[in-house]
Amino acid sequence: MTGFTVTVAPNGAHRTKASHPALPMTTGEIADTARACFKAGATGIHLHVRDAAGQHSLDAGRYRDAIGAITALAPAMKIQVTTEAAGIYNVAEQFACLQQLVPKAASVSIREMVRDPQTAARLYAFAAEAGIEVQHILYSPKDVAQLRAWFDDGTIDTQMRSAIYVLGQYAPPTLATPVDLIPLLAAAKGLHLDWSICAFGHHELACAAHAQKLGGSIRIGFENNLELPDGTPARDNAQLISLAIAQGNSLGLNQTQPNGDRHEPHLSAPQ
Repeated sequence: MTGFTVTVAPNGAHRTKASHPALPMTTGEIADTARACFKAGATGIHLHVRDAAGQHSLDAGRYRDAIGAITALAPAMKIQVTTEAAGIYNVAEQFACLQQLVPKAASVSIREMVRDPQTAARLYAFAAEAGIEVQHILYSPKDVAQLRAWFDDGTIDTQMRSAIYVLGQYAPPTLATPVDLIPLLAAAKGLHLDWSICAFGHHELACAAHAQKLGGSIRIGFENNLELPDGTPARDNAQLISLAIAQGNSLGLNQTQPNGDRHEPHLSAPQ
C-alpha cells in the first residue's frame, strides 16, 4: 500500500445549480472544473453531460463536445464517461452510447446491466474488443456476486478488473460511513479488483481515508457530496480534491498513476 489515485465526479446525473451554485452543468463549466481539479491533483474525471434542459444525457455528440473541451484545458487528464441509466435509459440505449462514442474509459453498473443480460453480454464483448476500460459500479455484495458469476461464465472478460464501490445512496438519502466498505470488500475476496470508492455525504473524506489505508483509490466530488467534513458547504469540487489529496499525504501515501497493481485488501474496521 504505497499510493492512490483521485478522480473527480463533479456533477452526476441528478444534482443542479439548485443543489450548489458551483456545480458544473454546461460543457464550458465542466471543462473549467476539470482544469481546476486537475490543478488540485485529480488525475481523472468521471464525466456526466446534460441536455439543453439540464437533464442527464447519454448523447454521444454531447460527450464528444465535453471530451474535446476538457482535453483542450487539461490534456493529461484521464476521462471516463458514464453509462448511468438514471431512470431514463435502458441497456440497449446504454450500449448504443458506447458503440457511437467508443470512449477510452466508461463506468458500467452491474445493477443496471442485469435488467437485460443478453444485451449486457454484447456490451461487455464490444467494450473488450474496442479496448474500452470498463469500471464496474458495485452498490452491494449482491452486485459483487453477479460480477463474479459473469467472470466465471465468460460474460465479462476476466481482464476487466476495475471496480468502484458506492457507499451510501441518493434515495432514500443515506449517508455513507467507513464501515460500509467492509462487506463489499469481503464479498470481492479473491477477485483481485483494481478498486476505488465513492461516498455519499459529508463523511466522504472519512470513507476515503479508510479506503486509502486499505490500498484503494478514491472518487471525490459534487456527484456524491457537496459538503466539508463539518457539514458546511464546500466551495467547489477542487476544494474537495485538495482535501482528499492532503489527507492521503498525511497517511504517508503518494498519488500513483491509474491502472496500478491489483491488490487484496487486509480487511479491518476503520480507526
